[in-house]
Parts: sequence; C-alpha cells; structure tokens
Amino acid sequence: MSLKSSIRKLIPSSVLYWYHWLASWFVALVFGLPGKKLIVIGVTGTKGKSTTCAMLWHILQQSGYSTGLISTAQFAINHKTWLNDLKMTMPSRVKLQYLLRDMVKAGCTHLVLETSSEGLMQSRAAGLTYRLAAFTNLAPEHLESHGSYEAYRAAKGKLFVSLGKSKLATTSVVNLDDKEAAFFLNFSAGARIGYTVQNRVRSGLSHILSVDLLKVSPHQAQFVINHKWPVALSVGGAFNVANALAALATAQACGLELSQAIKSLESFSGTPGRLEFIETNRAFKVVVDYAHTPESLEALYQTLAPAAHQAGGRLLAVLGSCGGGRDKAKREPLGRLAGRYADLVWVTNEDPYDEDPMIIMQTVARGVRASGKYEQESMWVVEDRREAITQALQQAKSHDYIAISGKGSEQWLCVSGGQKIPWDDRQVVKEELGRLFG
Repeated sequence: MSLKSSIRKLIPSSVLYWYHWLASWFVALVFGLPGKKLIVIGVTGTKGKSTTCAMLWHILQQSGYSTGLISTAQFAINHKTWLNDLKMTMPSRVKLQYLLRDMVKAGCTHLVLETSSEGLMQSRAAGLTYRLAAFTNLAPEHLESHGSYEAYRAAKGKLFVSLGKSKLATTSVVNLDDKEAAFFLNFSAGARIGYTVQNRVRSGLSHILSVDLLKVSPHQAQFVINHKWPVALSVGGAFNVANALAALATAQACGLELSQAIKSLESFSGTPGRLEFIETNRAFKVVVDYAHTPESLEALYQTLAPAAHQAGGRLLAVLGSCGGGRDKAKREPLGRLAGRYADLVWVTNEDPYDEDPMIIMQTVARGVRASGKYEQESMWVVEDRREAITQALQQAKSHDYIAISGKGSEQWLCVSGGQKIPWDDRQVVKEELGRLFG
C-alpha cells in the first residue's frame, strides 16, 4: 500500500468529502465554470461506459453538434481525438477543468462524460450540471476502495441524485435488463427512458427502446429497434448492441430523431482497445480488449470463442489481473473463465503496482487449472507481458483468435515504486508480428 493510501485511511471520511468538495469548486471557479456552458451528459456503470460514450459522441458529432468527450479510452474536442493516457477515467479536477475550458473555446455545446464512482465521491464534477444521465449496468468492482457493493452502487447513484436537484429539464436513461434498474429508475428526473435487449417492460417510462436481433458476429451486429428501425453496426458482439441502445436512447433525449441517430451511428468504427481487431496479414485474428472484470471477460469470450470454433480454429487467451490491492476477489474467477472458454491460456503481468506479480499471476493460474488446463500443455505463466503475447502469436494457427485482455488502449504498465512503463498492447502486437513474420 502506498504512503498516500495509508495517510488517506487515517483521515475521517467527512473531512475527505469536504476537502474534495471545496478543492473541486475552487478549481472550477478559478477556471470560470466552463462546465456551466455545456450540456453535460453523464454515463456511468461498470462495463460498456467507454463504448457507449464513444458511440454517443459520434452520433452527436455526425448530427452537427459540436461535442466534447471524456472517457477511459479517449478524449475528444469536436473531431480532434486522442488517447486517455492518464490511467484514470475522470481526470483530476485541474485537468478536467482545462479540458472543459478548451471545449468551450472550441465551440462545443455538448459534453459526453464517462462518470466514475471515484470521480463522484471526490466531487470532480463540481461546476457541472448534468442534464442527462445514462446507466449501463452494475457488477461488483472497486469494493476495496468503496467498502461494499452497496456503497459502490450508492456512489454511482450520486450522478442520478444530481438530476433531481437540477432546475433544468433532465432525463435518465436506464438499462432495464440490469438487476439494479429499479434502483436507478427510483431517482427523480424530468423524463425516464429505458432500453432493453431482453424485451423487458416497465411502467412509468417516457418510452422504451427494445430490439429484435438479426445477426451478431465479432465484426458486426444487425438488429431492429421497436420492430421498425433497422440498424447495421460495423462493430460486433451482443454487448455492443446494448451499448448502441444506450447511446441511441440518450441521443433521443438530446432531441435527435431516432432515424437520424441510427444513420449517424452506422458509420461508427469502434473504440480504441475495445474489441479492437489488429491487422495481422496472417490467417489468424488478434483482438485487444479492456475486459478486466469477470462479466466483461465472459462477454468477450462468448463473442470470440464460437466464431473461432465455427471457423475450425481455437481461442487463445492472454490475460492477467490488476495489483495494488484492487479487486483481489476477481483474480481466480478471471482464470476460471479463461480456462473454460479458451483452448490455450497465457497468464501474465498486468499493472501489479506494489504487489508481487507472481502472487497475482498464480492466483489467476489457479482458476485456469480449476477449469481443466494443465501447465506447459494448455496453460503457461509468463511474467513478461510482451513474451506472453509473443508466445501466443507463435502458437497461433489458421482461423485462431487471440484475445489479449485487461489493458485495451492503456498507455502505461504500472509497477512497483510508482513507476509507469510506456506500454500499448496494440503496438506490442504489431511490433512482435513484424519481428516474427516480417
């Protein structure tokens, strides 16, 4: 545990709350409250947030709205985009206000903001008035920092609490398929919109978007909304159908016609490090994905494994788990999922921070073995992440899919002593492909 974390544990939570609140408001005032000049759309949940944000930003931009984007994966001001290299979803209060000021200067009218539970707890959104809030889903995560699942859920709920306090017209958008839908629908809002892949129905909503699935593959998804509006996505996976519904429902809440929003979304080409296919010029496929929770990892494998097996290939998995005391309980379940869905598994390093990397990897490997894999036959523990990726590339055959998960488009590998090593799974794959195959 770092000295900063140790000191924080000694400070009463009420003192920390007022410190963050006062500091955030002070910074926002110094910058002239740029967030007050934007229509702010918050997206929260456990998984799917970054892609939902990217889809919504794309829809708004394509529909003629000058829009800013702040997400775990990337930043954008109008059409200018760049990767988020901060290793945090919501930037620090100072960095956030810099971005907001630049957006206002560039003529942005809207902001799509991926809103994290920690960012809400630390009042980083001070000076912002949320007009719309979208909820994707909820699964246990960051429980060490929040203390419990209920506290984690309550932190996410702060975004929706803010809607009820606003004097402006507000709208909440909620995933009706999630077990916490009722919790998030219970907050006050001017209007409530639901979306569902499983055709769930709830009363008291302004309207609901539902789907009839036609075809879903790793590369595309085709479906019909409310039995009337056909959609052809150029990104695959059933989870991206849910993300698309969230983005389309929120775009409607912004005043767009559904037909226009769909037309704009159909040119969306993907989010960095989210089900991102890397060009290989080989007979196998390589996918880099941010999946780092059991729920998101299973969704990734459920998308790729059938496609690989139907083509006569195999699924090869490269994964690890984060250190720094984060989400220790998920390590063995991640390994069990890899062992169950993948034919070959490489357990490797992934942001160990100050923990012993081998202890983390062996915990993940225990889960892989529990699913029937054998070390040095169908599972390997390789501490060097580059070497693990290289071994998977060397073993790959025609029609295989390699799933490299956990980091996505992150730009750093975080190790002991607060060191951050420049890193990008996607770039490493390209470098090793060039070295191995020319």
